Amino acid sequence: MSITASAVSLNVDDVAASSAFLTGHFGFREEMAADGFASLAREDAGMNVVYLRRGLASLPDDQREDHADGVILAFVVDDLEAELARLTAEGVAITMPLREEPWGERAFQVTDPNGVIVQLVDWNGAAGR
Repeated sequence: MSITASAVSLNVDDVAASSAFLTGHFGFREEMAADGFASLAREDAGMNVVYLRRGLASLPDDQREDHADGVILAFVVDDLEAELARLTAEGVAITMPLREEPWGERAFQVTDPNGVIVQLVDWNGAAGR
């Protein structure tokens, strides 16, 4: 098997709102979009993020009404404090403050308009040095 691309697909109520959040605050670009669908990419993200509107007929019956609950989009960044300052200045609510775990991970979280959690991470903590 050869994998040529990867994506995470999330069912949400308002595709446009989640798409605008990632494009506006995280530098993704919309590669494809249609009614109830958007595929976003960044060259350095390693995956596309796809949003599908809940209830789409193209989804299998047992997935149609699912929501992206419990999913965390995690992105490792070079300068966590700078990203925290930038997002705060942009008016994005920080839904989990910056914290450091004993194993060296440092992270904070924001939440998009559909409740999808976006976590920014670095590995510069005590255990990661």
